[in-house]
Amino acid sequence: MKIRKVVSALPRHFFLSFLMFVAISPLIILIFNSLKSRANLGADPVGYPDKLIFGNYASAVEQSNFLNSMTNSLMLATFTVIPVLVLGGLAAYSLSRIQPRGTGAVMAYMLGVSTLPLWLYIVPLFYYWKTLGLINSFFGLIILYTAFNSPFAIFLLRSFLLKVPKEVEEAAVIDGANKMQILIRVILPLTWTGFLTVGLLVAVAVWGEFQVALIFISDPEKFPVTTAFFAFQQQFGNDWTLTSAVAVLTIAPILALFLSFQRKFTEGLTQGSIKA
Repeated sequence: MKIRKVVSALPRHFFLSFLMFVAISPLIILIFNSLKSRANLGADPVGYPDKLIFGNYASAVEQSNFLNSMTNSLMLATFTVIPVLVLGGLAAYSLSRIQPRGTGAVMAYMLGVSTLPLWLYIVPLFYYWKTLGLINSFFGLIILYTAFNSPFAIFLLRSFLLKVPKEVEEAAVIDGANKMQILIRVILPLTWTGFLTVGLLVAVAVWGEFQVALIFISDPEKFPVTTAFFAFQQQFGNDWTLTSAVAVLTIAPILALFLSFQRKFTEGLTQGSIKA
């Protein structure tokens, strides 16, 4: 019986292994290329390096102002995640527990707004931001990122909060807790993996965002990693070893963050996979 189960599972495992290989092979090739000489890369653009040249990373950091752009992206991600979780958590709690009139319409509106293409409203938004003096401003960019990510965060956080039994809150009310105390002391400890999941997703979205940063930030000293990488590629595009090294450095922090919380991230997605 066990042999039959193993044999029947082999095609599925082979298929999943193939998908995993297809998914990670570009990253592996990118890392290989970042450690090659230009001659080695030209002769073999997909193979293992003849000699590992870690100096490519030092040259890339020196010539790309990468550390400054990483600091900018870290600040943008941090100060976007915090308001998204706070404001999104409060809104999601209201929509999941208090459930005012029009909850369904509000959820449909948020989903509809989040599907609108950026280029539909980017021009008037740019002129509006210019009038407010928020161009080339981290604060202006954080407001935009918070607004863009909040509908998704509210929708997902609501699905986590709906899984908490109402009896838990009723017991807290009997003990004299108000709505805010219930949210912070009762709901949050039960759903922290969900908040962690949303925080990671928002951080990844902000870290990898390119179009808005390209349009609203023109000062090189304020470039996040994506626009800094774009500017570096424009200047050193013919040197694919340095370009590959900068690309690896760009994705390394967010990849390390995801791998560190992979188990909790998967657990959070599983907990939130209910009909909201």
